[in-house]
This record gives sequence, structure tokens and C-alpha cells, in this order.
Amino acid sequence: MSPRPHIPPKVLKIVELLEAGGATEVLIVGGFVRDALLGVESKDVDVEVYGLSYSQIRDILAPSFHVDLVGQSFGVMKVGRDVDVALPRRESKNGVGHKGFSVETNPDITPREAFGRRDFTINAIGMRRDGSLCDPFDGVGDLKRGVLRAPGPAFKDDPLRVLRGMQFAARFGFRLDAQTVRYCREVFDEFATLSPERIYDEWRKWALKGVYPELGLETLRETGWLAAFPELAALVGCAQNPKWHPEGDVWTHTKAVCREAAVAVNSCEPELSDDERTAVMFAALAHDFGKPDASFVDENGEIRSHGHAKVGAPLARTFLERMRAPLKLTQTVENLVYDHMSSSAKPTLRAVRRLAKRLEPASVRLWALLCRSDALGCDAPERYVPSAEYAFDAETEFASEPTLNLADSPLPTVDEVAQTLKNREIRFQADVWLDLADRMGVRDEGPTPLVQGRDLIPLGVKPGPAMGETLRQAFEAQLDGEFATLEAGVAWLRERGFVAPV
Repeated sequence: MSPRPHIPPKVLKIVELLEAGGATEVLIVGGFVRDALLGVESKDVDVEVYGLSYSQIRDILAPSFHVDLVGQSFGVMKVGRDVDVALPRRESKNGVGHKGFSVETNPDITPREAFGRRDFTINAIGMRRDGSLCDPFDGVGDLKRGVLRAPGPAFKDDPLRVLRGMQFAARFGFRLDAQTVRYCREVFDEFATLSPERIYDEWRKWALKGVYPELGLETLRETGWLAAFPELAALVGCAQNPKWHPEGDVWTHTKAVCREAAVAVNSCEPELSDDERTAVMFAALAHDFGKPDASFVDENGEIRSHGHAKVGAPLARTFLERMRAPLKLTQTVENLVYDHMSSSAKPTLRAVRRLAKRLEPASVRLWALLCRSDALGCDAPERYVPSAEYAFDAETEFASEPTLNLADSPLPTVDEVAQTLKNREIRFQADVWLDLADRMGVRDEGPTPLVQGRDLIPLGVKPGPAMGETLRQAFEAQLDGEFATLEAGVAWLRERGFVAPV
């Protein structure tokens, strides 16, 4: 546990003003306190005020701060951009689902009653400005024990709290206590009442903030909520070939891959953007969605899963579309899943170019992170290659590239590639692809067409379907390595009669 947390000066001033104005208790609450006790930085602060009315709080703070009354119906006001000030409230269940309750604000409610409505005891800790704590449900003890525990049966009023438990487990490595698991099981039927957007919000936190994503997944299974996500539920018990997957079924493998992906995205240099981190984590989650449908036992009694990446890609899309994830994320994950087995082929220049283009809006960099995580998630030897093997392959493929002069290009020479690989005793197959993509300038995005429509108009090609087909064929030839400059591309078109000869 962290020593006494630092309270921002702005928050201290807010608390001091409210106390001087007659508040009986002013407590910093929620995630800021939890994170501060764990030694984790937190920007947004919630303050709960006892003994003052909403209008009194507004009048006290307005002379010193910009006060936004946007949450007035819930007894909340925003002070500046990062501090929420609220009255204590009690909630009464009057329907089903995340919104099926009425809210009553009351400055005379006790902290114990107000905190009893919170989701978990670790979020039901109040801090005074002197650093002392109001902890009626032993949230500090649960932080020390690594337990997610509901303060009481009011937990069941909001079924979204189950998914919050999932992402908290992933973030902090905590586990639900037995009573809270029972509460979660009792509200499973209300999953259908949750909005897709709120479901995605919790999954995104799992992906973006999760340090132990496998514990979040186990939380879903333990509470019975895995059934709400059929693509995931189908992985449980789906057998794999023990020769390559001694860890067990696809569910066990997926948890391990997600764990490795979390390590990868949290230690990546240069640092990934939030969108990139989220995409890699969802791709790790969904990469084997196709195995339950694609797996079979061959004539030798061995389990095979040929084509599971192709089968799984649309399932990954469906999984994300149901929760209305952003379109770009959905496409990125789908493409990563579709190609996550492609590293088993030889990494020729042509193959790297085509992979980079096929992956868009994903990138070879993100793809390599997924492939490494997949390899580490099963520790299967076929995912590694001796350096000598790829030194030979790289030499063969570079030597056979007919239109590029390696000596004058930014690409590595045959000797450079061989030496680099010789210096590594063993490596991931995807690393070879990534190295080539980096040197070719297609690590982070696919190649763009060298020949554009504006280049064809002066050559007598009119805009229209014929121009479009000409440009398509030129780009296909470029991806195949037929040319590497605009001038060479125009010459290629002339040779084949697409444009008039000089």
C-alpha cells in the first residue's frame, strides 16, 4: 500500500471552502482514493459533500471556480475539467437493467449508507483532506488482500457492475469473493438490458488498462457471464493438438496469449497509441475464434485446425460489432485475426509488401506483436526458427528480386541480413517479416501506389473505368516488385500497351 497520497492543491481548496461553508463531512471518494492507495496515478477526482444542499455547494464554489451544473439531476456538478462534486445519494430499484432505478440525493445520508451503494468495497473508501480515511466496509483490507467484494446486495441493482468487476480484475489482478460471484450470477438475465456502448466501454478498459487480462476473462467464466459472449464461450473445452499446444484447450491458450499481449503492449518501444494497444489486445482475444468451427480429427487421430484464421476473422468482426466498437478498430482486429498465421510462409519482399497492404488499417508492427504473443502463449517450437534457416531464405529471396539494386537501395544487403540473423540464436518467424517491413518502409502502413491517375492523364488516359483498371494492374505489379519508381511504373505500362509508347 502507498504512503499518504498527495491530494492536488485545487482539490484541497475545494474541500476547505466547503468545510468553511458548513459541510459536516467532505470526502474524496472513488477511484482516486483507490488508485492513490495502490500508488497509481489518477487524474479525475470525485468529492462527496455531506450537510449542504446542492445550491449551497454551488454558491460556495462558484466565486472561485468554473462550476458546470451538467449533472444536476443526479446531484453532481463539475468543477473545472477534472473534479466532480456530488451530494450523497440513495438509489431505489424500480426496473431492470443498468438504468432501472431512481436516484434520491440527500445531504443528510450517512457515509456508510452512501458508500453501501457503490460497486466494490475498494471503491467505497473516503479520504479527508488530512489523509485520514472513512472506510466502513474495510475496502483497505480488500485492497491488501486483492479481493473484489460488493458492499452489499445493492450491487445487484446495476448489472453493468459485473463487467466492471471483469476489467478491475484485469487491471489490478484481484479476484471476486464468493458472495459477489453469487450476486453476479443472480443478475445474468439482465445482461440483455445493457447498452452495447456501455459493454464496449468496459471491454475497452480491459484491453487498454489490463495488466492481468486473463483474470478478467476468468471472472467472466466464474460468474457465468461468459455465456453472454458466445465466441468466447465456444473456446472452453475446444481441444487442440497437444504436440503444439501442451497448455490445453483453446480457452487456456487464449488466456495465455492475452497475458503475453498485455506484456508486449505495455513494454513496446516506441510506445503504442491507445488505439493500437486496444487493437492488439482484442486481436489476441479473438485470434482463435475460428478453431471451434474449423477443428477436426484427421485420419491419424491428430487434431487439425486448418483455415481457422479465415473462419475466425468474421467472428471477430461480429463480436466487436455487437458492442458497436469503432469501425476502424473492428477492421483492424479482423485483418489481424485473418493473417495471424501468415508468418509461417517465407518472408519474400513481395510477400511482405502484400501483407502490409492486406493488413490495413492494421500494420505489420501490430501483426508481429500478435504473432509473438501467440507463440509465447503456447511455447510451441514451430513458432520459432533457427537463424541459419532464415539467413538462407533471405539470401535466396533477395537475390531473386529482379528489379531492385540492393547496393543502391535502403533495403538490407544479403550479408547484412545473414549477419543479423546469425547474431540471434533463435527468433520468432514474425520478426523476420518485421525487419524486412521496417527496411522497406512498410512497418506501420502498407505501400501506396506509385502510379496515380494524375500521372496517366498527360499520357492520354482518360478518367473512367479503363483508367481504374490500369491503375489497379499497375499497383498489383508494384506489389509484386516489378518496379520501384514512378518512372519505372510508367515504362512498365508502356511495355504492356496500357499507355501509348513514346
